[in-house]
Amino acid sequence: MSGKKGYKQALRELQIKLVTLQRHLIEHDLQILVLFEGRDAAGKDGTIKRIVQHLSPRETRVVALGKPSDRDCASWYFQRYVPHLPTKQEMVLFNRSWYNRAGVERVMGFCSDQEYREFMDSVVPFEAMLVRSGIQIIKYYLDIGREEQQQRMKARKVDPLKQWKVSPVDEVALQHWKEYSVARNEMFAKSHSELVPWYVVRADDKKTARLNVIRHLLTAVQCPECDQHGEAPDPEIVFPYDGTHLLSGRIAP
Repeated sequence: MSGKKGYKQALRELQIKLVTLQRHLIEHDLQILVLFEGRDAAGKDGTIKRIVQHLSPRETRVVALGKPSDRDCASWYFQRYVPHLPTKQEMVLFNRSWYNRAGVERVMGFCSDQEYREFMDSVVPFEAMLVRSGIQIIKYYLDIGREEQQQRMKARKVDPLKQWKVSPVDEVALQHWKEYSVARNEMFAKSHSELVPWYVVRADDKKTARLNVIRHLLTAVQCPECDQHGEAPDPEIVFPYDGTHLLSGRIAP
């Protein structure tokens, strides 16, 4: 089945499995942290919305932090994120995360070179510490092409229901396309690890991306009930980062 009806049916079936997954993580005291990064208009909001839509709000949280305060800027960089980490029986989804420093802050000059280097040197040990404490971290980077981003940016400006998504940073995102590509590539090279790998999501087709992220999430968390008859994600849509993908075109230049 294809088209809108097929998408809705597939989404419903996957969301039922997500509810099963949540029961599993509650029963086994799991702590799941899912990070969503990507260019502006890559589809992070819509993907997260479909994941949490039917989950219990008591055990599911979405974290989307705003501009750091003066106190945040004077504190250890990771400090503002620590209070939002999942406790046992929780799944927390970060709509942008500490990787802001490797992306927006780096490109827009919101951090110094020293702050950037310090982040790059400490992020892998920081994540390893969280994993040792019992938190499972799953990192997704939603990747889109330049033309697709441009079309989505235009749609935001004319859709009255999407006006809240328009920001000054969005306005210059296309102008800094190459700089964001360089920052993304450096982020991958420095923070992709065997313990906490990056998964790239080809997100030019929003609906296909959403379905495959959910499929991947269901396989990433060990849950016997979800594994039964579960459909694997399309490896052309969701795949672990590898430097060769930058040369082959699997990741947008």
